[in-house]
Amino acid sequence: MTLCAACRGRPHCRPCSSPSCNPRTTDGCWWGACRRGRPPPGRWQLPGGSAEPPADHERLDEAALRRHAARELAEETGVDTAPHELRLWAVTRGRRGSTGVYFRAPARPASVLAERFMAAVAAETALGREPEFAETALVRSPADLGTLPGSHADYLEIVLRRYAHRPDDSPERA
Repeated sequence: MTLCAACRGRPHCRPCSSPSCNPRTTDGCWWGACRRGRPPPGRWQLPGGSAEPPADHERLDEAALRRHAARELAEETGVDTAPHELRLWAVTRGRRGSTGVYFRAPARPASVLAERFMAAVAAETALGREPEFAETALVRSPADLGTLPGSHADYLEIVLRRYAHRPDDSPERA
């Protein structure tokens, strides 16, 4: 049985929830990022990560996943967004039983997203740390994924396809 590191080997945590946040530009593009050194390096994906296991007295509910997604978005891209500003958009089941929880961030101009990302990279580098993401790209559809160098997370095409067909903010479960 494979467990993620965040679960610390607790069997009840499998499958894991992975909250991700989908930053968007004001002109309708999604903003994806490419991993630098962490596994798998060179892979395009959305900001996010495995949910931290809750303390014994806390629940792993939508509010906790929303807080986690906001924290990951800020840490990985420099885009600060209050958890209450994130909207639940989709829930998916991965090939190995993991659950993906996708939140939509408020749309921002592409120049603001790029500026915040570059500031986050500079801050991490100044501290002697390697930023999690090497670069970012704007994409509108699954067809745009073919223009990116390297591989992409298996969920990315599915999420982009849904966005192309349903650009509104209403949540959907899959």
